[in-house]
Amino acid sequence: MKKYIITAALTLLSIISLSAQSKKDAQVSKLYQNYLAIKTALASDDADKTSKAATEFIKTASTVDYKLISEGNLNILRKDASAISEARTVAAQRETFYNLSDNMIALTKEFKLSEKPVYVQYCPMADGSWLSDEKQIVNPYYGKAMLSCGSVKSEIK
Repeated sequence: MKKYIITAALTLLSIISLSAQSKKDAQVSKLYQNYLAIKTALASDDADKTSKAATEFIKTASTVDYKLISEGNLNILRKDASAISEARTVAAQRETFYNLSDNMIALTKEFKLSEKPVYVQYCPMADGSWLSDEKQIVNPYYGKAMLSCGSVKSEIK
């Protein structure tokens, strides 16, 4: 009987632990989805859509637990997203997107952001990287002017 109780208790603890882990993964995964929305809006040269996507990113970043991502790192992400949200031109938004992308790439190496592979892509003309959930290049730094400029530099699984 004692063995059964211990086994049941351990099983319950694993379920609680998995549930807490999936909640954490969901928070960071949502942040990644918001980031992709910013990237997509920049690639379509749409400053308003980019601003709205950055605002959503900020809202999501505000819900992430400091135990998961440090307050300092979240503040950096929010600062970059705020600058993108407040910028009125796509050119100004793209300038800050460099920093946001570098910080999100670092985060991606630390956390599993997606069930699918995450691709780190790079544009030599812009000398900037970004994340994508597909191999196809859709360049956020040049948009329609050079939409397919770049290459996949690495894959994070």
